[in-house]
Amino acid sequence: MMEDGRERQRPSPDALLDRARRDAAGRGRLKVFLGAAPGVGKTYEMLTIGRARLKAGADVVIGLVETHGRSETEALVEGFEVVPRRQVGHSGGILADMDLDALLARRPALALVDELAHTNAPGSRHPKRYQDVEELLDAGIDVHTTLNIQHVESLNDVVAQITRIRVRETVPDVILDRADDIEVVDLNPADLIERLKAGKVYEPAHAERALRHYFVRENLTALRELALRRTADRVDDELLSHMQANAIAGPWSAGERVMVCVSEDPRSAGLVRYAKRLADRLHAPWTAVTVEGTRSLGSSEADRDRVAEALRLADRLGGDAVTLPGSWRVADDLLAYARTANVNHIVVGKATRSWWFELVHGSVVHDLVRRSGVISIHVVAGEMAAAPASARPVATAPARTGFNGAGFDRTGFDRAGYSFAALATLAGLGLALALKPYLGVENADLFLLTAVVAVAARFGLWPSLAAVVAASLAYNFFFLPPVYTFTIADPTNVAAFLLFTLVAVLVSNLAARARTVAVISQRRARATERLYGFSRKLSGCGTLDDVLWATSAQIATMLRVRVVLLLPEGDSIAVRAGYPPEDRLDAADLAAARWAFANDRPAGRGADTLPGARRLFLPARTGRGPIGVIGLDTDGTGPILTPEDRRLFDALADMGALAIERVRLVEDLARAARDAETDRLRQALLTSISHDLRTPLAAVLGAATTLRDLDTVLDPEAKGDLLATVIAESERLNRFIVNLLDMTRLEAGAVAANLTPQDVAEIVDTALRRLGAILGGHRVVLDLPDALPALRLDPVLFEQVLVNLMDNAAKYAPAGSTVTVAARVTSERAGGPMRVRLQVLDEGEGLPEGEEERVFDKFYRVRKADSVRAGTGLGLAIARGFVEAMGGTLSAANRPDRAGAVFTLVLPVPVDGGRAPDIAA
Repeated sequence: MMEDGRERQRPSPDALLDRARRDAAGRGRLKVFLGAAPGVGKTYEMLTIGRARLKAGADVVIGLVETHGRSETEALVEGFEVVPRRQVGHSGGILADMDLDALLARRPALALVDELAHTNAPGSRHPKRYQDVEELLDAGIDVHTTLNIQHVESLNDVVAQITRIRVRETVPDVILDRADDIEVVDLNPADLIERLKAGKVYEPAHAERALRHYFVRENLTALRELALRRTADRVDDELLSHMQANAIAGPWSAGERVMVCVSEDPRSAGLVRYAKRLADRLHAPWTAVTVEGTRSLGSSEADRDRVAEALRLADRLGGDAVTLPGSWRVADDLLAYARTANVNHIVVGKATRSWWFELVHGSVVHDLVRRSGVISIHVVAGEMAAAPASARPVATAPARTGFNGAGFDRTGFDRAGYSFAALATLAGLGLALALKPYLGVENADLFLLTAVVAVAARFGLWPSLAAVVAASLAYNFFFLPPVYTFTIADPTNVAAFLLFTLVAVLVSNLAARARTVAVISQRRARATERLYGFSRKLSGCGTLDDVLWATSAQIATMLRVRVVLLLPEGDSIAVRAGYPPEDRLDAADLAAARWAFANDRPAGRGADTLPGARRLFLPARTGRGPIGVIGLDTDGTGPILTPEDRRLFDALADMGALAIERVRLVEDLARAARDAETDRLRQALLTSISHDLRTPLAAVLGAATTLRDLDTVLDPEAKGDLLATVIAESERLNRFIVNLLDMTRLEAGAVAANLTPQDVAEIVDTALRRLGAILGGHRVVLDLPDALPALRLDPVLFEQVLVNLMDNAAKYAPAGSTVTVAARVTSERAGGPMRVRLQVLDEGEGLPEGEEERVFDKFYRVRKADSVRAGTGLGLAIARGFVEAMGGTLSAANRPDRAGAVFTLVLPVPVDGGRAPDIAA
């Protein structure tokens, strides 16, 4: 049925399922307040809307809101019911996190949960807060939450490239896609910077550092664009889903979408490139579409190759490639897809058919223009591909059967089809004659029509038309008076004969079309199943060897050939995989493989170049160029691949090439990360040697020179001070060198802990004596219980751990402050293994937020005032390595009771007095 020239559409099943999922009874609704950066006002907006809902009588509860000390936000919190936070002990401190169980028990209508990307405290039911939100939604609780664009998983690399800061806390895109509503909280970069300077985002100390690194105008502008684009994509998807779920005929011109029509015309590649340029100008997604119907099944192999190559070109250029099953009119199929996909620009090639062809078969271009409605039709002359580029330089073998996918021979007479038509007509005639005395003449035509339908369903249109002719003649000869002649005496019988022939033609045509659609669907299903299975294999391959083996095995199995796969190595190429396994090539094969890779063209058996080789070598390429060569071989002689096999090989080779490129990109990224880390460590080491080691040397040299030159004029007290300086700076220099040597031993795996029962208090006392001069300006408090059990430790390593920790405390705590060493015997659960928790606490400024783990990185140093003694940045890294070598753990945190840092060592208490095994670092 048609309405205003458009076919009535049915709702999309996928869109209906998505709507049913969103409207499922019992599931809460999720609203995300999305911002480009911290401080744009996401929490403020969430609280404002929550307050409006609260005034309207809704049951609104704050599950967790981080005000960050902002007075405006704190004022909005007043009046809400706030679920008390859960207190969690961690690394000697207390963390306050959202109490999920209490919120589920309270079961409000709406819960406000800030910071969706937050990592929960250790020991929580879920590691991430977005998983808590998912549980709340499953319980039927609506949730409003906040999220910054840099925490979206798919944008993590983009944000890192823009800001040069890698965000570790991310949220999967599927969480954002499932959100029922997304509200962008936008703020001009200039206004955001002013808020930062005014102290409304971070504390002044953090704000100054943020202004220098993250909150740069260029960064904020780029992040703002990311947030707006991500939301625009979501709105576009929602619009398309709404149209499909409600069977709304598009397009709605809310956004631009481009579709290019691909056929066997040699200009199709030029049309694809034009569509790409048009989509780039419109900043729109685009799709290349071809319709596979009766005409496509009867196309020549060259025509089918052109269609396949045009679709591959669209895929390489970043578009989508879609193949539609054909119906009666190609234009109707194209417009139906365009309206479903909300396409508003269709690119089609200018018609080159003769007027007689268009009169008989119709014109797709004219039909599109007449029926398109509000869709813009771009009729383009196109670019004719050059003959050498379009010609396939590889000879192909004949098809393995005499019939194409539709069941008829494209190259000659279909003997089986026409023979079956004759036999089916004879069978129908025999049944009609045998049952004529019982059913009468008027039912004889039904048997003949049944024979025609059987031929059409089995062999297609042309054999069925032959059956129509035979059945019509038989009907006239045996059933229309005078019988046994082809003469028709009664004019009414003429009408009956013509009507029978017309019905037979229509029925045969419809049956042939139904069979064509079935054949196309079966063929596409088989190809899709095979390619999907191959893609699943490739997705599970983590190494290059796995990808090469899977690719060679799949090609060999599907094409029934022997395969070798060669990749470049230096200035040449070498065999990397084969199926069956084979790694030797003769001189002719190797020359053909090298030529194929160097020129990005086939070579070898059946090709125009080096046809004397035993194998056919075809380049495997991606959008960046050839990445390898695939060699094919069979036992026979002559061409190896049929045209259909060649198209299948192209698809398999493209998938394998992309998988190879993916693995190589991962390896390149890992190599680049290692190189960057090596360079960072090299620079840090050079800085340490040039500055940190040079400072004590300069002090020693200055004191020694003064003693030498002014020995006669210096009083004993001054000489004593200079000697003390020489000794102190020499000890400092010795510690630096020891740290460098210890880190070298740790990284080389040369540290083996000699574990013996040791008194912890005694080692602490020894370490304090070593640090007497360094800790002289601080008050040291020991809080060690008398009943502290002996631990299996390496006394030398453990003493160095304590020295490094207390030296770090003295370095970053102000003079006159207290350094505390405390120990307790604890157990994580009743009846569980006992552990000794030893802590070193200082009263300095503490650790910067989020850098509790980074302090253990090599050469990492927290930026402090110039008065802080310099160090190599290795002490804490060495301490953790030594502790782990003794079977313990070392962590860092800020003190919960006051300013300062706390370093916590956890060591197991031995169960018996037996000798513990050595643990290598």
